[in-house]
Amino acid sequence: MRRGYVPFALAVLVSVVALCAQIACTQATPPPQPKPASDATVLQVMRGILFPASNVVFAAQGDDPDKVAKAEDPATATDPLKSAYGGWEAVTNAGFALSEATTLLELPRSCSDGKPAPIDQETWKQGITQLKAAGAAAAAAGKAKNQDQVLDAADKVVTACSTCHDKYREKTPRCTP
Repeated sequence: MRRGYVPFALAVLVSVVALCAQIACTQATPPPQPKPASDATVLQVMRGILFPASNVVFAAQGDDPDKVAKAEDPATATDPLKSAYGGWEAVTNAGFALSEATTLLELPRSCSDGKPAPIDQETWKQGITQLKAAGAAAAAAGKAKNQDQVLDAADKVVTACSTCHDKYREKTPRCTP
């Protein structure tokens, strides 16, 4: 009786081990974290595009862009208002830069702390929509060469920036609602 029991027990044991191995191999592994669409962080997009462009709009609130003197070498000027494309054209271009940069802020990317940008959050989406409208207003003000419109556009820029900054930037850790 014992002789028949040992092969049977061994067969059951091998079957159980094989079944467990098969189950372990078919368990769903968590998907890898999505790679950001860009190596640039939100902070780098802000500092490289949005900060300089918004400063052009803010400067045009008090200074007539047509009266800003060109740089000694406008082709290499770091101030857009003093560049080869300065004056009201710089205001128009800054408006387009603000609007167009919203597309970059809709793409998956990291915040400066390495966390994913909260691009699916309603507040983020609202800020993006407001920034697109603010940029359009600044571009229109530049085309019209109208400082009153620049004042309105600047208010819209501040509102758009505050929408996201109040929730995501002005707290530690950043990029968390």
